[in-house]
Amino acid sequence: MDGNGRWAKQRGLPRIEGHRRGVESVRTVLDAARELGIRYLTLYAFSVENWKRPQDEVGALMGLLEFFLKRETATLIRNKVRLRTIGRIGDLPDTVRLHLERAMEATSSFVDHTLVLALNYGARTEVIDAARAYAAAVAAGKEKLNDSSWSTFSRYLSTADLPDPDLVIRTSGETRLSNFLLMQSAYAEFVFTPVLWPDFGKADLAAAVAEYARRERRFGQTSDQLTPTG
Repeated sequence: MDGNGRWAKQRGLPRIEGHRRGVESVRTVLDAARELGIRYLTLYAFSVENWKRPQDEVGALMGLLEFFLKRETATLIRNKVRLRTIGRIGDLPDTVRLHLERAMEATSSFVDHTLVLALNYGARTEVIDAARAYAAAVAAGKEKLNDSSWSTFSRYLSTADLPDPDLVIRTSGETRLSNFLLMQSAYAEFVFTPVLWPDFGKADLAAAVAEYARRERRFGQTSDQLTPTG
């Protein structure tokens, strides 16, 4: 969800105002995803690298996250949207973790729609954590190293109970992955849009989904193999 700071700068506003507007876009896009029949939506809300930002901005982002959870948990419950997180949640402020845990517990029984917040997340740290857990399982005799496979190892990723993404969208004209779901996005389609996140709405999401629908997903096969004959 890129472009909050640039959106604010273009309007002569402080960066935090761009982040506040970005929170409103989260609500808009979540509603739009439900209307479009998207069952899983993952939002890259705070990366492991974002701790390097000025401390006042980091503090403001944590405050906005807490505000979002306080305001939107009732809406998630009403719309039967399950909340999940990926990332090293233990490093977040105590108050944020408390509201996260409450929201996840309150929505844990819902199955039709899932909102995943990537918080203090980075794909490389996720792989490191998964490798440590997998090695510990091998040492404990719970896994056999010689029988290892991607399906086995992926159970140790933070997305073990989630499907791999079909579509990855990055806003604001940036055209890199920035350490987001590197393993899970191996066969995802990508859409890069110049729209800044605070301006990203239902029409933009629908356009990205339409672009995705026009693409042929071969997963290593040829086009002929995907086309029925006879």
